Amino acid sequence: MLSYWEKQSLLRYDVIIVGSGITGLSTAISIKEQAPRKRILVLERGLLPTGASTRNAGFACIGSLTEILSDLRHMPETDVAALVQMRRKGLQLLRARIGDDRMQYRENGSYELIGEAELPALDRLEAVNSLLSHILPGPAFSQADDKLPTFGFSRESVRAIVRNNFEGELHTGLMMRTLIDLAMERGIEIKTGCDVTSFEEDGDGVHVLVNNLLRFSAGQLALCTNAFATEFLPEEDIIPGRGQVLITAPVQQLPFKGIFHFDEGYYYFRELNGRVLFGGGRNLDFEGETTPEIALSARIQQDLEEKLRTVILPGREVTIEDRWAGIMAFGRNKQPIIKAVSPRVFLAARMGGMGVAIGSEVGRSLAVLMKD
Repeated sequence: MLSYWEKQSLLRYDVIIVGSGITGLSTAISIKEQAPRKRILVLERGLLPTGASTRNAGFACIGSLTEILSDLRHMPETDVAALVQMRRKGLQLLRARIGDDRMQYRENGSYELIGEAELPALDRLEAVNSLLSHILPGPAFSQADDKLPTFGFSRESVRAIVRNNFEGELHTGLMMRTLIDLAMERGIEIKTGCDVTSFEEDGDGVHVLVNNLLRFSAGQLALCTNAFATEFLPEEDIIPGRGQVLITAPVQQLPFKGIFHFDEGYYYFRELNGRVLFGGGRNLDFEGETTPEIALSARIQQDLEEKLRTVILPGREVTIEDRWAGIMAFGRNKQPIIKAVSPRVFLAARMGGMGVAIGSEVGRSLAVLMKD
């Protein structure tokens, strides 16, 4: 039972955004920047963002060497370069909007561990640098084999190291906390625990049913739920992909800092307050990890532990302190989806596991598309 006042003043907005992750909040902030008087509502099904925005490893990535080489086997060079450029622009926008200090952004370096089978990738390093030379202010990659003795990785598994000169790391929790604060400072309303059951569009606008109870209305609706967008638009090429992570207790005399990748970016780890945060392994079981279920797989967690103890910290005893999972979104190609579904309904999804890097730019692009 709703009062006249509630129906008149508390359920109507100019824009409703579904999803309070990086893309949803970035879309809302970008709309406010171009139209400060618009009333914007962000709806989040969970008490916290549900997908990957608060569950990632805090990598500010543009892509590792072997990942880019893998992309070049399946995509034209121009498309690969455009993706790297989007990641770079997204990170620049995120840093300008938030400020490095407010999310502990720092560039201690990004490194890729090269195994025996990947050594031929080194022969193409300069070609990739040339491909990206118009995007970055200097060479993207350089060899850093001098770090091998210092970092202490298994010399049987790691034969070379490549440095990415334009990647960084950040504190995911502080990044999201600041995005929430910025949104609220601009008058954007965020309501959590709001499961969007359905929506319908008519001549008056878009009407959004929440928790099978409340019906909000707006002139425009933006779906920014990444992998979960198929609940509303099942025809879209959006495939969920689970990412699993573990973090150790503090490790005495940890020999490395910064962020690291190996195996075409399918594995990633970093130093975090003296701990090792290590995630990935989705390629070990693509079928099983193509799921929207936020859960842990014993097989992948065991694989992460094994690689932690044999490749990253060989011969060291470590204690696992915590584990979690998040849901990413992929498709037949790596381009994000940014489009109008109808005159009033818009979609931004399929971040390809790069939401930290591209989420801000995707949100800005969607806001431009929605500008009326």
